[in-house]
Amino acid sequence: MDQQAFDFESLIVDIPDYPQPGVVFKDITPLMADPKGFAAVVDAIADHFKDAGVTKVVGAEARGFMVGAPVAYRLGAGFVPARKPGKLPRKVISESYTLEYGTNELQIHVDAIGPDDVVLLVDDLVATGGTAAAQVRLIEKTGARLAGLGFLMELDFLNPRETIAKATDADVFALVHVR
Repeated sequence: MDQQAFDFESLIVDIPDYPQPGVVFKDITPLMADPKGFAAVVDAIADHFKDAGVTKVVGAEARGFMVGAPVAYRLGAGFVPARKPGKLPRKVISESYTLEYGTNELQIHVDAIGPDDVVLLVDDLVATGGTAAAQVRLIEKTGARLAGLGFLMELDFLNPRETIAKATDADVFALVHVR
C-alpha cells in the first residue's frame, strides 16, 4: 500500500474535553484497529528510516510500544522499551523530564543499548517534545548514535521541534501534523 496516499486522519477521532475541559484528545485506536491503517503507519515510519542502519528502536510506555515494536520488526532491529520507574527488573539508566504538572522519568535496562547501536525513537505522538528529549538524553548516556525520531502524530501548535532541537539535530519525522 502507498502510505503517502493513506488518509490517516480519517481514522483518528477527536474527543473534546478529554481528559479535561478544553483539551481535544486525538484517539488513534480506530487507526490502530484498522489493518490497512496500522500497516500504513508502521510501513511509513520504517520506510522513512530504512537506510539509516537502525539496530534498535526505543518506544516509550505505553503507546510507543504499539508503534515502535512493529517498526523494529519491519527494520530487522531490536526493540527497547522505555518504561516508568519500577517496571524493569534489572539495573537501569534513568532520565527525568518536566511535564506541565510536574516531573516524570523514563528508564531502560543498562545493557539494552550499546555504543555500537544506531537507535530510532518511535512514539505515537509528540506534543511538547519533553518525553522525546528525555529519550534522546537516555540514548546519549549509552553512547549509541541516534538515527532519528519517528511519530505517528505531531501537535505542531505546541512546537515540539523546538524542544527536540535543544536535545538533538537528528531527523524528526511525523505522519500527521495537527496545526
